[in-house]
Amino acid sequence: MSDAGGPYLFDVGVIALAHTEAPVRDAALSYVRDAIAGDIDAVVPYPALFGAHTVLTTYYGRSNADTSRLLQNFMDAKRIHWYDRIPEEIVCGGFARARTANIDGWDGYYAQVAIDEGVNTVLTIDDDFERFDAFATEIILSPDEFSELNRFLEK
Repeated sequence: MSDAGGPYLFDVGVIALAHTEAPVRDAALSYVRDAIAGDIDAVVPYPALFGAHTVLTTYYGRSNADTSRLLQNFMDAKRIHWYDRIPEEIVCGGFARARTANIDGWDGYYAQVAIDEGVNTVLTIDDDFERFDAFATEIILSPDEFSELNRFLEK
């Protein structure tokens, strides 16, 4: 995979999907593998791991223990830029972005981190980040794949 769109910020949904058995996980998993290998420049805010934990245990039905182990293993990836700051100006900027784009606070925070870190592309499974001009948004699932994921989650 080329790093032409990087650095990439990984949204919660991409991290979670990569750690599932969903039939459409390959798109997310390929990005995660490339990030771990250092083939792409990846930025992952630590809070996204807590979000992924919640998604994996709540929507995908994974156990708390299994999810914690998987995400701790992911944290061992040394070639990923782990964003570990939550300073007041980032939080305030995140709320401002959430307010003006009418998105949830977490997505506002991730958008602000992307801008602060000079991210070129946010990888996501939804279109909330398309409301920002400061970076590109890559929705990793096609509409058909997203429908397939929703059918998988309804089981």
